[in-house]
Amino acid sequence: MPRAKLAAIADRYFQSPMTLQNTSLRTEILSGLTVALALVPEAVAFAFVAGVHPLVGLYAAFIVGLITALIGGRPGMISGATGALAVVMVSLVAEHGVEYLFATVVLMGLIQIVVGALKWGKFIRLVPHPVMLGFVNGLAIVIFLAQMSQFQVPGSAEAAGHGLAGGEWLSGMALYSMLALVALTMGIIWLLPRLTTVIPAPLAAIGIVAAIVIGFGLDVPRVGDMASIQGGLPMFHLPMVPLTWETFEIILPYALILAAIGLIESLLTLNLVGEITGKRGGASQECVAQGVANTVTGFFGGMGGCAMIGQSMINVKSGGRTRVAGTVAALFLLAFILFASSLIEQIPLAALVGVMFMVVIGTFAWNSLMILRKVPLTDAFVTVLVTVVTVATDLATAVVVGVIVSALAYAWNNARRIHANTAVEGDAKLYEIQGPLFFGSSDGFAELFDVAGDPEQVIVDFAGSRVVDQSALQAIEAVAAKYEAEGKRIALRHLSRDCHALLSKAGHLMIDSDDDPDYVLAVDYSVRTGVLGSH
Repeated sequence: MPRAKLAAIADRYFQSPMTLQNTSLRTEILSGLTVALALVPEAVAFAFVAGVHPLVGLYAAFIVGLITALIGGRPGMISGATGALAVVMVSLVAEHGVEYLFATVVLMGLIQIVVGALKWGKFIRLVPHPVMLGFVNGLAIVIFLAQMSQFQVPGSAEAAGHGLAGGEWLSGMALYSMLALVALTMGIIWLLPRLTTVIPAPLAAIGIVAAIVIGFGLDVPRVGDMASIQGGLPMFHLPMVPLTWETFEIILPYALILAAIGLIESLLTLNLVGEITGKRGGASQECVAQGVANTVTGFFGGMGGCAMIGQSMINVKSGGRTRVAGTVAALFLLAFILFASSLIEQIPLAALVGVMFMVVIGTFAWNSLMILRKVPLTDAFVTVLVTVVTVATDLATAVVVGVIVSALAYAWNNARRIHANTAVEGDAKLYEIQGPLFFGSSDGFAELFDVAGDPEQVIVDFAGSRVVDQSALQAIEAVAAKYEAEGKRIALRHLSRDCHALLSKAGHLMIDSDDDPDYVLAVDYSVRTGVLGSH
């Protein structure tokens, strides 16, 4: 293969250091190491939430992270086991066991591949900006709340059902030490970039705080207090479930929900990372990558996953902009499991909590608090609503609710825009329709006409309007029927070509008019009754 083609492939998929202009291999590797360190407690915690062994979460973080880093739609994004998926998995594992979870993850991945192949990922562009703001703010709060479990006595949260409820909180010197180390970590991350950028600030903070804790033998919670992360290579494993229709009925609902949540969170994270890195596109490719990653994960004993906004923010703000950082993060995570578990288990949780707190501060859209009073009331309401629903339920539900409310608000506002300017044109009365004609404005459209008082010839001009849907066609037909009942004729003018196509598709006869060369006129709208005439 020619060297030029090899270089192009490397640039596209790996953005190798030979072709990088604004970043370096060293920065990418160090950023990947930082992400890997932050992934460990997250993967273990989410495994506890789902009710599975910690290695199930770690294997998912490795496999999903590696595959999406290599073929995902946005270099710089980090994927792995997430809490949004874990909370759905817990009931499946409790009722049917972990083998059903593996089968569900495989089906989930196949569904995501189909979504990507059909290029449905592009519909993420329908998510309005207020929904994005609410998503970002809600996710920042969720990340913050997720760190609260680290302020509990190790093991108490797990014994209480993998949650905060019932866990025993740290107190006394243990609490003060934890808070002090968290504050020190945050201070280092804030101050270090002002002194040097040789090493990513989060990685330096983790190293310094870990050195202090280990050097002085401080008695504070560490990664190893959550669970041992030591293990071997993930092994190929067919899910041990009956290949029956009953099994399919059990796993399909979970697979659909997990696939939807995973794709929504991944695509919104893709947009967010794209805004930071200045990149666009890749939604369908990301869907396929997530699907491939989850399908493979299900066959290797992993719990599945999706994009992680917290780790993605750590990566891009540490300088990771290419596929190298995500790939390195996954490989480091595997190395931790195989060779360095005893060392990683000594890292204080306070250092990782401090890193995530800085992610929270950087993720939350603080400017949204200022603009809530300046934007339309509907947009402000949607932003707050999505934030609250994200915290109360899950990201997918919040985004769907936000999009529905935004769409209803948009439809209502446009429904009120329909009106008409009237004039006399020869012996005919002219109605110049303004505003879109669709299901929301069809009733208002019918009220614009004075059927009884109009002359025998009426012209409806749609130059300032658009006929959008079947409800609009029905509204036009209803108005025409009223004029017919009065023995009067109605003609349509200046329908745009897309409206012309819509009327033609509905089966109504359309004839071009010599006096309207730019637009096609709708005539003989009802062939049966001869209601509409040529104009």
